[in-house]
Amino acid sequence: MVDTTVVRDGLRFGEGPRHGPDGRLYYSDFYDHEVRALDLDTGAEQVVCTVPGQPSGLGWLPDGRLLVVSMKERTVRRLDGDDLVVHADLNDIATFHANDMLVDAHGRAYVGNFGFDLHAAIAAGGEAPLLEPDWVAPGTPLALVQPDGTVSVAADDLKFPNGMGLLDGSLIVAETLAFGLTAFDVASDGTLSNRRVWAALREHFIAPDGIAVDGKGGVWVAPALQPYAFRVVEGGEITHRVETSQICFAVAVVGDRLVCCTAPTSQPEVVSADRLGRLEVFDL
Repeated sequence: MVDTTVVRDGLRFGEGPRHGPDGRLYYSDFYDHEVRALDLDTGAEQVVCTVPGQPSGLGWLPDGRLLVVSMKERTVRRLDGDDLVVHADLNDIATFHANDMLVDAHGRAYVGNFGFDLHAAIAAGGEAPLLEPDWVAPGTPLALVQPDGTVSVAADDLKFPNGMGLLDGSLIVAETLAFGLTAFDVASDGTLSNRRVWAALREHFIAPDGIAVDGKGGVWVAPALQPYAFRVVEGGEITHRVETSQICFAVAVVGDRLVCCTAPTSQPEVVSADRLGRLEVFDL
């Protein structure tokens, strides 16, 4: 039985959900090229900006300005009034489309990327070859963007670095094609060290996509292959499982609610053509 309630349907592909500073849920719709803000109590929704290069990860600078990843441009854009300007150029670091992003309280942004054309690989040969234990995904860097837009490599050789969260002084990164969560210590200048496996998830068939820290030592994980959201603790134990109506690709904790972005698939040829995406909510 599905545990969630659908609060918004008719999306193409929702991603990058974030609890905004004004209390609303912000999210990107890849193939409508829009960033939207949704009041979960009233259902009122606003288009915040349009991103022709395809929006993904979201976050805010300390002064409240919105940052949004422009996937195909491999840039981070900044919303200055009504103008969406280039905040950082990731083309020297990202080896394919830029994707999810975490912006910390200082305005530093960590930005992942696909590493290679995953959708083309799936279209050509299906998902099965990529799920074999002996298949190794191409490694790619995780970018660190300082508040002034300066870009550097935060960590290298990650297997599709995706959703991220900060927990007890550590950055947790979902390595989708390594089937696990990887942790780093975060220094005062935002640099990363002490890379380690935080949770290995292959045995649970979880290719972690979006993640959300819950403030109680747990991480909610969107598995990208299953119609569930899972709560995981360090070491890989699953403490909770929430069933969604279709595959869950991203999650956010908004107050006392878990928000899940779902769709039947992530393949662009399907979800860009039909409005099958949903936002689903579970009361924690």
